[in-house]
Amino acid sequence: MTTVIHQPRVAWDAARAFVRAAGSAHSEGFAARVLSRLGSEMYGHFADTRQRLLTAFVETGGDRYASDLEAGKWRVRLEDLLRSRPELTGAVIELTGEGFEV
Repeated sequence: MTTVIHQPRVAWDAARAFVRAAGSAHSEGFAARVLSRLGSEMYGHFADTRQRLLTAFVETGGDRYASDLEAGKWRVRLEDLLRSRPELTGAVIELTGEGFEV
């Protein structure tokens, strides 16, 4: 039996989880897992996302626009990653589960 992975759905679910984790008190631990599983480029993007979310929270008091915008960026970024490096699909799926748990 063959399992079919719908990469756009994986990317969208992961994007929401990554943004949720970036805005949480547990972002450092999640960031370390991003670094170890997806590499330094994705780690840098995660750190940038966290900073933008924190800045937006201070400026707006928690407007969802910043989170939605960041999720959109992550969806595109992760779709590109999965297209070019499909072997990372498992790592992205694992991180997605961890991101929703924080």
